[in-house]
Amino acid sequence: MPWSDPCDVPGTLRLLTPQGERVAPDPAVPNGEALASLAATLDAERLLAMYADMSLTRAFDREATSLQRQGELGLWPESRGQEAAQIGSAHALAPRDYVFPSYREHGVAHVRGLPVRELLHLFRGTQHGGWDPAPHNFHLYTLVIGSHTLHATGYAMGIQRDGDVGTGDPARDRAVITYFGDGATAQGDVNEALVFAATTNAPVVFFCQNNQWAISAPSTVQSAVPLVERGGGFGVPSIRVDGNDVLACYAATATALQRARRGEGPTFIEAVTYRMGAHTTSDDPTRYRMREEEEHWGQRDPIARLAALLRAEGVLDDEAQARIDAEAAELTAGVRTYCRSLTPPAPESMFDHVYAEPHQRLDAERSWFRDYQSSFLDATAGR
Repeated sequence: MPWSDPCDVPGTLRLLTPQGERVAPDPAVPNGEALASLAATLDAERLLAMYADMSLTRAFDREATSLQRQGELGLWPESRGQEAAQIGSAHALAPRDYVFPSYREHGVAHVRGLPVRELLHLFRGTQHGGWDPAPHNFHLYTLVIGSHTLHATGYAMGIQRDGDVGTGDPARDRAVITYFGDGATAQGDVNEALVFAATTNAPVVFFCQNNQWAISAPSTVQSAVPLVERGGGFGVPSIRVDGNDVLACYAATATALQRARRGEGPTFIEAVTYRMGAHTTSDDPTRYRMREEEEHWGQRDPIARLAALLRAEGVLDDEAQARIDAEAAELTAGVRTYCRSLTPPAPESMFDHVYAEPHQRLDAERSWFRDYQSSFLDATAGR
């Protein structure tokens, strides 16, 4: 059966065709011309950087998937196919903006400067988190579907009350962005976050990566209307973009973040993309979707799309591609070595990061846990 392209729907922002050709925005897109003008400010150096980031993210994702298959990781959520949505939106962020990811935003982590190998702690089971969110304003991954959107909204309300929005000072004004999938839009937490964001005018961007599948449930059974209409129902301005088009993702997110920093409130973005791999490595998508569908979306690969544009405009040549490939090989080799070096910390370390200051009850709980741990037989000592 022929597969339709959901991005062909009027009102969806697309600035780069699947063949890698620049295109004018659909007239039905609100402020389409302004968004196209913003994307046009991306110069050759910035576009090549985006391409490199997308390529490195895919290489890392591929390596992490292999590590899981070889038993080095307990689980891995693949991001293959969603590089344009993540890299395009992440390039729109300012250093003081804050990110609340779900568990698949490996490309966003990379752009924020977090060494992606640190993402592996959680999936190797050596730590509950794996990195300090503060240096990169990139929060820990959240495995509970949608709950972090409430954290994002609350954090944005805090920024608002600190007076860090609407001052007109670009060094002070900042915003929050939260990433989630299409399935999360059916969760109560996401809907509650939208209510609070709308009624408090919180400076937060809701970035929904509609990758068409909530594990084995297609988006067609998740909502009777396009997901972008969810935002409008809460009074949140919303836009639908081609999530495999890095230019459209950048322009829509940059505009939404600027709006938030000005104190004009939240925005909902539906980035229509496709999860080319499995939901996680514990999933088998061949049980619920057709090969023809995967081939259809394979022809809309976001990396190939940008590569075609850069080749046509003389930005990407064989020498630049070789440099990126070499960087990817170095990255993945380092990731593999790092992963195999990870060992669990002492169990008591879980008490180290719960409170800013120690207190008597925490000390008592730590002591009890230490005694509990020591009550087990030590198999290595033969006792």
